Amino acid sequence: MKGMTKVGLAFAVAIATAGAASAQVKIGMGGPITGPNAATGAQMKNGVDQAVEDINKAGGILGQKLSASYGDDASDPKQGVSVANNFAGEGVKFVIGHYNSGVTIPSSEVYKENGILEITPASTNPTVTERNMWNIFRVCGRDDQQGQVAGEYILKHFNGKKIAVIQDKTTYGKGLADEMKKTINKGGMKEVLYEGVNTGEKDYSALVSKIKQVNPDLIYWGGLYTEGGLIVRQLRDQGVKAPLMGGDGITSDEFAAVGGPGVEGTLMTYGPDPRNKPQAKKVVDEFRAKQFEPEAYTLYSYAGVEIIKQAAEAAKSLDPKKVAEKMHSGMAFHTVLGDISYDKKGDRTNLDYVMYVWKKTPEGKISYVECPGNDCSKAK
Repeated sequence: MKGMTKVGLAFAVAIATAGAASAQVKIGMGGPITGPNAATGAQMKNGVDQAVEDINKAGGILGQKLSASYGDDASDPKQGVSVANNFAGEGVKFVIGHYNSGVTIPSSEVYKENGILEITPASTNPTVTERNMWNIFRVCGRDDQQGQVAGEYILKHFNGKKIAVIQDKTTYGKGLADEMKKTINKGGMKEVLYEGVNTGEKDYSALVSKIKQVNPDLIYWGGLYTEGGLIVRQLRDQGVKAPLMGGDGITSDEFAAVGGPGVEGTLMTYGPDPRNKPQAKKVVDEFRAKQFEPEAYTLYSYAGVEIIKQAAEAAKSLDPKKVAEKMHSGMAFHTVLGDISYDKKGDRTNLDYVMYVWKKTPEGKISYVECPGNDCSKAK
């Protein structure tokens, strides 16, 4: 009997060990896999895919492998909530997402109710982290930071000029435009036009007519690359030459694909290009070997997974609340974007927005180029 007990015990230990080795950490990616912002959804998905692959090759998190699930919110708040509920039903404990602030805000409430930690790579509206929630963090910055950088640039380089402000009525687009407007208004400048448009529209002729009437020197756009590109194209078709300025929502080569040659000269705020950081070189090379250019929010999504891994290992736990506590502690996480640490709200403590200009590269492609010293007249 004693011999049988030892054999039985050994068998039980073997089963338990095998179960632990095969256990998986479920991570979700929620974003616009389809719809007008699908290019960004592809960036986020590729970022998560590569991070999961690299982390699993290195042994996973606390000895457990990562398993990724994907939810398509199509940039729609209701669909985002549905994605969040599906993730909760699947037992997902960590989420990289969403893209649009208007989707992230309601979805995060579902994640909170279900004990899920969420890191958004791209949602910049201040409300995302201003609700005293334990479970929400972001890899990007905030629109009150970004709008201030844009406004200060306008005050310095367009002082006394006529500024038109256009926004897409979304949480992100209107929020960003209003933050920029707040900065220039405080600086003594008053916009000559403030207009909202609907996302998904194709014909902006009425807007173009209003812009032509005020003849601005600069048009500020609070919105995303699809509508922004269409607006630029239609402005140029009607002879309006004033440059556009936008935020991180136009950070995609799709902006030039939609807008055409007329996007050249567009100004933009976005964080320092992560593809140029030395700590990202290995990962960037991996993406390019797969014929995928890791622009915009690809590496932000990759970094989100890196942060989850490091926080879990520091907490010695995969309990999302314990991981969140470690993230709120001020600990520095070493990522492809550089070192990232968080305050008690879930905002980064060390992010700077910089200026970019869209121009033709030596290869003949129109893309965004970082402006040295935030002076876009010196961009090469």
